[in-house]
Amino acid sequence: MSGVLYTREILRLAVSIPNQRRLDKPDGTAELRSRTCGSKVTADVMLGDDGALRDIGLEISACALGQASAATLGAQAIGRTAADISAVRDNLAAFLDGEGETPGPWPNMDNLAAARDHKGRHAAILLPYDAMIAACADAAAKRKAA
Repeated sequence: MSGVLYTREILRLAVSIPNQRRLDKPDGTAELRSRTCGSKVTADVMLGDDGALRDIGLEISACALGQASAATLGAQAIGRTAADISAVRDNLAAFLDGEGETPGPWPNMDNLAAARDHKGRHAAILLPYDAMIAACADAAAKRKAA
């Protein structure tokens, strides 16, 4: 089973996560842990005046699938809004649940298709997206309170 899941492409992505650092003074932060596998993702975000991501920081403690998912997100998130990230996440979730035809529009998302039949891995794959969305919500709440 692990031979099918952990392809060469997944392992390549897992060791190439961009923006893998914490930001010094983020606008928003979220730390989420998967109840099913124990993976943990901390996301820091800096937002522009238009709500788009100016900078991100990711701290990942996850399996290779979670790391590969974080690498894909980390490479594409800057310049996107929370709504953009949420739409891609929802598309990925639908695909993993067997409801969509493709995992998503971004480069390398197709590599996550190997996990479609392994429901126990879906939470780790979605966790980086959920953490990024939660960090954006944290930033928005702080802006509203200020």
